[in-house]
Amino acid sequence: MQSNSPEAQAILAHHAATFAGFAPEPMPAPESDKPAYLAALQACSALGFIAHDAQCLARAWQAQTARTGTFQPEAWPCEPQDFGLQALPRVHAFAPCPQRLGLYAVLPDAAWVGRMARAGVPTVQLRFKSDDAAAVEREVRAAVQAVQGTGALLFINDHWRTAIGAGAYGVHLGQEDLDALSAADLQALRTSGVRLGVSTHGYAEMVRADAVGPSYIAMGAVFPTTLKKMATAPQGLGRLGAYARLLRHYPQVAIGGIGAEQFAQVLATGVGSIAVVRAIVAAPDPEEAAAQLMRRMGGG
Repeated sequence: MQSNSPEAQAILAHHAATFAGFAPEPMPAPESDKPAYLAALQACSALGFIAHDAQCLARAWQAQTARTGTFQPEAWPCEPQDFGLQALPRVHAFAPCPQRLGLYAVLPDAAWVGRMARAGVPTVQLRFKSDDAAAVEREVRAAVQAVQGTGALLFINDHWRTAIGAGAYGVHLGQEDLDALSAADLQALRTSGVRLGVSTHGYAEMVRADAVGPSYIAMGAVFPTTLKKMATAPQGLGRLGAYARLLRHYPQVAIGGIGAEQFAQVLATGVGSIAVVRAIVAAPDPEEAAAQLMRRMGGG
């Protein structure tokens, strides 16, 4: 996508290499006629950011320009206030978790949770898929029991009411799960003291997540993954680095198609945790795989 705006071309000249690999997206209808906003909307669409992320970036670029008093095409927006993120200390915030969660194993059942907790993995998530409420209850309670005495922090994917009842350390929700919460649900979650992790797949979803002040923010999918059908394209290392700079005041978890050979590149973006699934559960020796991954994290 070629833009007639010299300002947009200047943005592209400075940032095309960082955000390479994405096909241009159609430019959404502008919400403003301010030059910095329009230039950023054109350029970010050309760089392959989908409509709501391009809009989010364009608004931030305009805010950055107003704050600094000058349009700076070389300065990719990374200041939380330019995106409207909560000021510190956050008015709305969940209980805190460690800034660096280390290796984060996403596991299919309580037996796997216990196995990896005993292997020394610092953060584990139970992602148990079932429509059987009784089975979910059993599995969540078994997972909570399985990490006792290990030091592992246990997050429960989706089943937040059951997680609270079982005494889990935290819960992890996707964007659709977050949007489905009523105000009363959100208040019940926050007052329970449980930690909250939220999945994000781009700028607009990060802004949405920040509004509730989660304990950590997960960002992905970084690389292609076959584990689940993703609504968004893999984000890549360039975008991950930009996300990490913006969310530097949050604990961050990178997730999606990350293997051992990519750990160094992912960690170089500044994230404090890497989530893995297949790198452990599909390994011939999961305990040894976990040990090797922890060494790559610098924690083993």
